Amino acid sequence: MIGTSLSDGAVELLGLRRGLQAYVSGHKTMGIPLLYPWANRLSGNGYRVGDTEVTLTPGSGGVHTDEHGAPIHGTLAGDPGWRVTEQSASTVTAELDFGSRPDLLTSFPFPHLLSLAIGIADRRLTVRTTVTATTGAEVPLCFGFHPYLQLPGVPRHQWRIATPPMRSRLVDDRGLPTGVSAPYPSAAELLGETVFDDGFDEVAPGAVFALSGGGRRIEVHFEAGYPAAQLYAPGTEDVICFEPMAAPTDALRRGGYRMARPGEPGVAQFSIRVT
Repeated sequence: MIGTSLSDGAVELLGLRRGLQAYVSGHKTMGIPLLYPWANRLSGNGYRVGDTEVTLTPGSGGVHTDEHGAPIHGTLAGDPGWRVTEQSASTVTAELDFGSRPDLLTSFPFPHLLSLAIGIADRRLTVRTTVTATTGAEVPLCFGFHPYLQLPGVPRHQWRIATPPMRSRLVDDRGLPTGVSAPYPSAAELLGETVFDDGFDEVAPGAVFALSGGGRRIEVHFEAGYPAAQLYAPGTEDVICFEPMAAPTDALRRGGYRMARPGEPGVAQFSIRVT
């Protein structure tokens, strides 16, 4: 359940980076990966939800770390546990029974059913995520997606980006929030040589991020359930990511997330539109 291609005619609009095999074997992100059950980094190897304390062990339970040793992007990279439940020429739905997996529950002990419903129509790719608690325990919603977008044939310095009004959450040299925030007004600007790896919250439902150039525009619509975002544009490769996040970076340790309650599934949806 990773997006491996989004093409407009013969033009590939996803950054495929090291490829699918590197994602499966080495957790090297590409395309449109799901970051679950948390997106971005955690500031330590443990967290507490209510009365439940969790200790994370890098290299076990699906936990992997960044260059600073911070647990990053959850535990599902390359996981083989997905089961397709519905499929057509333009849709696919798949489920992963998190509660049936002792290995995953070690790192995120909140039994639930995770469902992804993907559809494409009218030049729009839609990704709908549903988290359904399967016991009496509530499930924290801290996941996200990491769509790598590109404009082949258009030099990076000519790419134009548009971002909605939101709040910037300043980070330290390890990419972790400092606790300092500031308003970030809507903007439309050339990407140029600018490098981003920045976190935001207070993203309004329906907010639109966009990349344009060479007569093409790619929009990422945060339709519902994504009040936070990460803007990522490295200086080492020609990709940009507008990352929908169900909660800000490090929310599992700091708080500020919604819960999927028994009988009240957590739902979030984003889409990518190409014009």
